[in-house]
Amino acid sequence: MEKMSRALEKAKMLVGMEVAEEVPEQEDSSFFDDFNRDCTLSTQQRLYGFAICLVAGLFCTFLSMLVFLKPIKFGITFTFGNMLALGSTAFLIGPKRQVVMMLDPVRIYATAMYIASIIIALFCALYVHNRLLTLLAIILEFTALVWYSLSYIPFARSMVSRIMVSCMDTEF
Repeated sequence: MEKMSRALEKAKMLVGMEVAEEVPEQEDSSFFDDFNRDCTLSTQQRLYGFAICLVAGLFCTFLSMLVFLKPIKFGITFTFGNMLALGSTAFLIGPKRQVVMMLDPVRIYATAMYIASIIIALFCALYVHNRLLTLLAIILEFTALVWYSLSYIPFARSMVSRIMVSCMDTEF
């Protein structure tokens, strides 16, 4: 039974879930520490939350393709789908670790660009109501999403950068 529980702990660590440890109470705790301590979910609940958020995000993203010719509706549903899909990973690894990983020095600029592009897309869709600006903001958001996603794959951004430079090279 001991081997089974150790194997389960290792599997949880591989998927990024926190293993329950005895941690002494600290007087100086942050908001995320309090949030993680108060909102403990079982493994099954975490997987259900992840699956529901991810499916809802993918559904919103797919739904946005149906209203592609209406950039304002497209911008809102596409952005909402991205936010749900991004939030789904917080169920697996926890909100504190999600924020720490997003603010990692390797991907801090990609995270900032992605969050800024989400805000710009929503601003253009909800307040400006300009189809061209909304479409440009969605293109920016999609590009920032790809660049942010590539930050989780080792050497992917440098490889994509080299490919783009070689494609843009005008010398024959």
